[in-house]
Amino acid sequence: MELRNFGKRSGYMVAPVSIGAMRFPPDALDAVGLVRHAIDSGMRYIDTSRGYGESEYVLSRALRDGYRERVVLSTKCSPWIKKVTDADDGSADSVRRRIDESLLRLGVDYLDFYQVWNVNDPDAWELATRRGGMVDGIKRAVDEGLVRHIGFTTHEKPEALLRYLDEAEWCEILLVSYNLLKRDYEPVLEKAKDLGIGTIVMNPVGGGRFAEDSPVLMRLAEEVGAVSVADLAVRYVLSNPNVDTILCGMSKASDVDATIASARRTVFDHAARERVNDFFDRLSRESVSFCTNCGYCQPCPAGIKIPSVMSSIYEGRFLGFAEGARKTFRRATAEVKVDACTRCGSCEKKCTQGLEIIRELQYAASEYGQA
Repeated sequence: MELRNFGKRSGYMVAPVSIGAMRFPPDALDAVGLVRHAIDSGMRYIDTSRGYGESEYVLSRALRDGYRERVVLSTKCSPWIKKVTDADDGSADSVRRRIDESLLRLGVDYLDFYQVWNVNDPDAWELATRRGGMVDGIKRAVDEGLVRHIGFTTHEKPEALLRYLDEAEWCEILLVSYNLLKRDYEPVLEKAKDLGIGTIVMNPVGGGRFAEDSPVLMRLAEEVGAVSVADLAVRYVLSNPNVDTILCGMSKASDVDATIASARRTVFDHAARERVNDFFDRLSRESVSFCTNCGYCQPCPAGIKIPSVMSSIYEGRFLGFAEGARKTFRRATAEVKVDACTRCGSCEKKCTQGLEIIRELQYAASEYGQA
């Protein structure tokens, strides 16, 4: 794979597809072999975390025998996501301990990047960037030669992120979610690129959603020259010039091979991207006058997770993801079944779209089955 600039601030180069180390196979031998296969296939950047189970330990074994020198290694943590001990309070001292621990778990002498994990609201931003906070602790590790560069990951609102980036002179890489159904971070990616910050995209195939065949989306894929829905998803994200690399969540070799194959195909031109954007604009929940997940229907007196059930209907009816719809429905009804509905009508009175929610709940139960 042809390497791309990873932001002017870091000066690194990365492949367009990188290793997402969250979902390795449970067998350590398989996991180590998979990581090495990915590296041998051209992937360079690795994204892991203290909170990803045994991931750091798997990587410690995979990066032996000269593999460490071939990769750009990044890990992350934050006390609001993963507290290892009660002393994890977001202070500079606490994050320095987490860095030392990750170095030990990974079996390496230094990290190319250490990121503040999931800065998702103003409180997390303040805790990370305050004097004596996480960023100061990571900077201390940089001064000591244990970490080379700093970044953060986020699911924060785009408008807030645009403000944060103006303040984050220390930030050298940024990880956000971006895919066919989630395009609201485009201004953030553009600004990060302009500031010289390396950009990484998680969930380029919607957390696996676009790996499922869909007759609806396959027609679009064929229109723009994609060979599958997954190929459409990967190439769409990589055709954005403000994206440096995407994370490939891998549990088997075919995950690696298919994603790299898509990256090696021609990126979509402006006309193709506009066709894709128009297609999804017309299929948005607002455009089809369906549930927008506003949550006004909640709480349901019977405890039904109405927005989640409605999401399953949207996936199946409008996007053509039959299996995905069943999985979403089963997760939504794991605790309270749809047949708990008493037909009180409270949800329909509050629905901003005026939907016949009771009828839709019955439809979902008959179409996707109870868990």
